[in-house]
Amino acid sequence: MAQHRDLPAGLMSQLFVNNGNSSFSEFVGRHAPDLLPARGEALATPVGDQVPHATTIVAATCAGGVVMAGDRRATSGNVISQRDIEKVFRTDDYSCMGIAGTASTGIEMARLYRVELEHYEKMEGRTLSVAGKANRLATMIRGNLAMAMQGLVVVPLFAAYDPERDSGRIFSYDVAGGPYERDKFDAIGSGSIFARGSLKKLYRENASADDIVTTVIQALYDAADDDSATGGPDVTRKIWPIVSVIDAEGFRRLSDEQVAGVVQRMLEDRMISPDGPIAPLR
Repeated sequence: MAQHRDLPAGLMSQLFVNNGNSSFSEFVGRHAPDLLPARGEALATPVGDQVPHATTIVAATCAGGVVMAGDRRATSGNVISQRDIEKVFRTDDYSCMGIAGTASTGIEMARLYRVELEHYEKMEGRTLSVAGKANRLATMIRGNLAMAMQGLVVVPLFAAYDPERDSGRIFSYDVAGGPYERDKFDAIGSGSIFARGSLKKLYRENASADDIVTTVIQALYDAADDDSATGGPDVTRKIWPIVSVIDAEGFRRLSDEQVAGVVQRMLEDRMISPDGPIAPLR
């Protein structure tokens, strides 16, 4: 920490050992608040439309776990600023988060949150419960409220495997950090209304992880079909959605080859039925 660089080594170590709690964010906020993204000075004018924004993230529970997927497009106003941005991040061995909103702030928040969970585990010798992880993320989002009021909004989607329930859990948030547990599935971002509508028709409770992977990719495709800020699979550039599965074996991200196979089968079906699969009436 900048203001403590000249302290004796013994006193410096005491700062780390006797910091009062197991929160890395609070420790940094106490000793070097300028290093936290939310503690800077308020911006003179809103700049939300001038910086890249991440768009659509979807998540759905499967038998014994949860699947999260995100498209790869980032936009600045009506311009595509990046075609292969990553929006789904592993946060520990059994959880992940996806970001929508201001891309740079969201990526920084995801990295800091991962360190937050690691720091807690090292200090306490155990991992947080799923509810505890969701609440820690809520605190970080609340700390970004001043920047959100200037247009730099970040709204994550959090998913984790809960060993006590042997099932996946999903949490969404509002801009003030309020955590809301979602049943079965959810979506965030500019294309979320279309993705959520697709999930309502295609989701099947206790489906296998493979089936839910197909379901969330279908939902992202439907979102891209109606929302210009959401990017569909780019076959020519070989840019595929990011898809992650979390279950009792831990977090794993599907390879591009695995996702490409699912996308190819979906596109072949869409050549016959452009609007995608039709849900049965009964």
